[in-house]
Amino acid sequence: MRVLMQSVLLLLLTIMIPVEAMAYSYGDPSEEPIAIAYEEMVSYLDNENYNKAEELFGTVKEEIQLHMGNEVVNNVEEAFDEKDKEAIIDHMQTILVLNISRRLGAIEEKFDEVDKNKILIAKANATYKVLSPAVQNENPELDTQLKDEFENALNALGNPGLFGVGEKEANPEGFKTSKENILNELKQFFDLESVDVGHYAADGSEEDSASNTQTWTDYAQLKNWLPILILAVIIIGVVIYVRRKR
Repeated sequence: MRVLMQSVLLLLLTIMIPVEAMAYSYGDPSEEPIAIAYEEMVSYLDNENYNKAEELFGTVKEEIQLHMGNEVVNNVEEAFDEKDKEAIIDHMQTILVLNISRRLGAIEEKFDEVDKNKILIAKANATYKVLSPAVQNENPELDTQLKDEFENALNALGNPGLFGVGEKEANPEGFKTSKENILNELKQFFDLESVDVGHYAADGSEEDSASNTQTWTDYAQLKNWLPILILAVIIIGVVIYVRRKR
């Protein structure tokens, strides 16, 4: 019996180690990889290092393609082929604006999911932070206005509080107003034809990406629960075995 229990304990430790490792593999949930890649790309482009900049674009290319379609990706790749620094930056800035639109739109669709939406708005805000220098350089007042609107949008999400403490009522209309103000101002500033992600995903990839992302998320959740299910089966098996022995 002692050998059996030791074996079970060893197996449990083996199962739990990947779970623990997995818990620390996601990094800061508020970070936005596309925004981080853009900042590093600009740094390399400033030094005329197109190869490194293109490598960085490759790290986020699939995500951009998945959520925003082929057009915006092709624009960046063509600019790299021509080694046109300004065009690369312009097209990447379009992608960043679309990413903000995507994040804010996802919040509006499921406005009641407060915790998830706070992460999404943090990602949208992180995206704007890398665009902020360009806006501030030409229009400091607009930059301040946009930062205020992001703060307003965050406050509009409300706060469920803990046992009623710190509870703050959500304001869907307030969020919608801030969202529209942010996107309209960015559209005008960057002279974009549209800030609707689907406008650029003419091949229908935007709609497909929603289902693909959900499938991936569900699969990831299943993998996270699998060790727990295995653990439950083992415990039940041990209990049944001990009872039969008795």
